[in-house]
Amino acid sequence: MTLPIDPTALAADDIGEKRATLEMDHEAAVDHVREAFADAGFGFPVEFSASDLLNEKVDAGRDPYYVLGACNPAVADEALDASDNRIGGLFPCNVVVWEEQPGVQAVYHVSIMRIARLVGMAPDDEAMADIVAETGEYVEAAFSNL
Repeated sequence: MTLPIDPTALAADDIGEKRATLEMDHEAAVDHVREAFADAGFGFPVEFSASDLLNEKVDAGRDPYYVLGACNPAVADEALDASDNRIGGLFPCNVVVWEEQPGVQAVYHVSIMRIARLVGMAPDDEAMADIVAETGEYVEAAFSNL
């Protein structure tokens, strides 16, 4: 299969990629990230330990890995309208925390709004550009809280 875009040509900014490193234990990092994103205007309709699930189901032996499904309901509602409901296939906006080594946690996020535009799930118009900008501001605020 040939991809319609060259992933190697994409910069971190193109997909709204954000990373941070926290020097604390895994559970404390998950709590800290949850609080930082909540303070920036996100709620969490979904969250789970991917490592617990995979270790239980397929004996994966994974180090701690946690998914926080973040959502700002007002922006999610706008994005559904702007994308003819298709962006819901990417909901929620996940923030993941994984243990790089004991006491060191990675925090990672990509913008589903930017990705939806890149793959044609959302229009490349002014309304969607405003949504991308707004969600980017929320994510910037959350990462500055870390």
